[in-house]
Amino acid sequence: MISSTTLPGVREQARHALLLLGVPAPARLLVDVHTALFDGDLSMSSLAAVLRDEERHYDPHALAAYRICPALHHDLTAARGQITLSGWPPARRLVSPAANRANALAAVVRIAEFVAIRAQAGAAALDLLRRLADGVPGGSEAFLVHDPRALADAARAALAATAGDEVPEALERRWDRLDERQRLFGVMSLPHQRGRG
Repeated sequence: MISSTTLPGVREQARHALLLLGVPAPARLLVDVHTALFDGDLSMSSLAAVLRDEERHYDPHALAAYRICPALHHDLTAARGQITLSGWPPARRLVSPAANRANALAAVVRIAEFVAIRAQAGAAALDLLRRLADGVPGGSEAFLVHDPRALADAARAALAATAGDEVPEALERRWDRLDERQRLFGVMSLPHQRGRG
């Protein structure tokens, strides 16, 4: 018996979740969002395999509409565990403690609004929103009314009060000097050396 599937591949499933989130996201959130809101079989292990393959089999001459790649710290090293899309501008691919907080709130807004426009929210979507509400000031109270829009509003209000990171001009200049592989997967971090005493 020959079986065929119409489900997108793991790489495309990760892309769907990232497009919905619109910000760099932890791998676990990516998997949870896809599992709750889309059809497919995205898992932590399959996502890790995609990331590994993107870097190992990178070919600068191969045309690709997008790549699944790590977010970058402000020193342009890879932020392991934080996933982005290659086509996003550099400032959108950077993460830091302040950016992570803002990204988490922005993701809650987008997820809650996505669930709100669907005809019917399933149990998995509501469970995801319940978990995300715990990280939003006033989110748990907003979610008690079981209105995803109320959670989106609470997250949006918290996001408005969150200071974002400014991208230093020096970082932009450094970005311009990187080759394509470094822009995708980050620069190598240098080991810390002990100073002579």
